[in-house]
Amino acid sequence: MKLSHLEQITDYLQNFKKISAAFRVSDSIIKIVFDKNDALYFNMQRSNSSIFKCEEYPRSKVYNAPFDVILAKRFNRANVLHAELLNDDKIIRIKTSLASAYKEETTYLQIEFTGKYTNVIILDEENIVLEALRHVDLFSSFREVRVGQKLLDVPPAPFVAKEYPLEDVEAFLYEVYEKEQNAKLEGMKKQKISQLEKKLQKLQKLYAKLDSQESLEKEAQENGHLGNLVLSNVQNIKPYAREIELEDYDGSKVHIALQKRYPTPFMISEMFFSKSKKAKQRAKHLHIEEESLRSKIEHLKRFIHVIKEAKDVAKIEMLLPKKVQNKKVRQNDSIEVFWIEGYKVQLGKNEKGNVELLKNARAKDIWLHMKDRPSAHVIITTDKQNLPQNIILAAARLCVEFSTASKDRFLVDYTPRREVTIQNGANVLYNKYKTIEVDTRA
Repeated sequence: MKLSHLEQITDYLQNFKKISAAFRVSDSIIKIVFDKNDALYFNMQRSNSSIFKCEEYPRSKVYNAPFDVILAKRFNRANVLHAELLNDDKIIRIKTSLASAYKEETTYLQIEFTGKYTNVIILDEENIVLEALRHVDLFSSFREVRVGQKLLDVPPAPFVAKEYPLEDVEAFLYEVYEKEQNAKLEGMKKQKISQLEKKLQKLQKLYAKLDSQESLEKEAQENGHLGNLVLSNVQNIKPYAREIELEDYDGSKVHIALQKRYPTPFMISEMFFSKSKKAKQRAKHLHIEEESLRSKIEHLKRFIHVIKEAKDVAKIEMLLPKKVQNKKVRQNDSIEVFWIEGYKVQLGKNEKGNVELLKNARAKDIWLHMKDRPSAHVIITTDKQNLPQNIILAAARLCVEFSTASKDRFLVDYTPRREVTIQNGANVLYNKYKTIEVDTRA
């Protein structure tokens, strides 16, 4: 950000008397709520930092790193004493105090917009680092940022910054969000949709290559016939032959080219019987394979549609978060898993997924389903009796978006899993429930 803009934003911060809450909403974005409900977001992405305001920026998970613990401990319900630009550089320093039963603690929140060294540092009165978003060692910079060490000042900038006056700081902060979101949103949509479309094409090719039931039954019959024919002519087949010629039951000649050499005719016969058995089994279960692929294709199409309709980056980050490599976690390809502000939300991709969700959910988990119409089943994993309404609304919206592409107002029922009785498959009965409205036109 421009130094001139930071100066004016710092003056704007002087209007606030209290920090109600401070926490991360993503890996590099910190939300600070001033005076109960005036929230500013500090995007601390290296070389692309900014400050913005928006209606709401959902957090995909709750962060509990040491930095986050100290951030909450030192600044939740803290009084704002002063806000300034440190040494007239791109560093906002907010001085706060927090009174406890025993003492009053003064803490500095130092927000540095300094290119690749962009950082948020929590300091005590003596300028000792209590925690930092990013720790910096002496091998990376002359200025060490390490817990327990005194923080050195950044050298003054060797130039005089130009002035860029703002008519309305608050309007500017909303505009920053809009510009960043629009640019980033389009890029993310293209990237994520491209990835999903590649998966969709693979599934569609697999579906197109599926054998028909008639061809599998024919293959089973032909291999069974060849197996019996070999058994009827064992005396005419030499060991380790690669090609054999036999007389069929109608007197015609049958030429068979083998893929490998077999020591005995009985092994050749067994090979044909095995192929016949596999073809019969595939023919018998073909409808299951077809339904599985068809449901995966339909789910991916819905997923692509939801990405296309996403209004902000936070929604896409929630739908497709960065993957953490963990070989111990086994993925269920019938269930989609999302994280909304630390709550695990599971959605059935198909009937099999819906059944598994119902089967494995705990009594206190919250079950959601569109009212009076077929839809995906959704489960919110929780032990809380009173779940935040915004979590229920976000889960209900996922239920609607992955069930229909129509834009309208829809009703979604929700109730604890213990109130849901399974009738047959994914068909259920439930009596005690609440209903929430989801408007997909907005």
